[in-house]
Amino acid sequence: MSAAELDRAVTSLVRQVGHWQQPRWAAVATGGNVSRADLVHKLVQEVADLAADAEGEPRRDVPRLAHPMALPDQLRVVAADLVAAGPPEAVLAGAAALVAATRGAL
Repeated sequence: MSAAELDRAVTSLVRQVGHWQQPRWAAVATGGNVSRADLVHKLVQEVADLAADAEGEPRRDVPRLAHPMALPDQLRVVAADLVAAGPPEAVLAGAAALVAATRGAL
């Protein structure tokens, strides 16, 4: 069930931000002092770290691409990697909660 929760959370966030242009990405996230792009990149890195841990691989920095419009695709990829790694349900549920919290802060 948690894989489905993660998929729903990622889909919801992607629908929310997938059409954003540079100015919306550059705006400060709600209740914070970082841009929306920085916040979503942080989420992508956190999910990538969970996937690396689940695979027993070293953590690697997710590249920061020139255009933040690529962030939704990066999130989809790292979320799929996490699901493919087959971690415990609690890890997937935690990832879904991270995605939901980030979405709420945007």
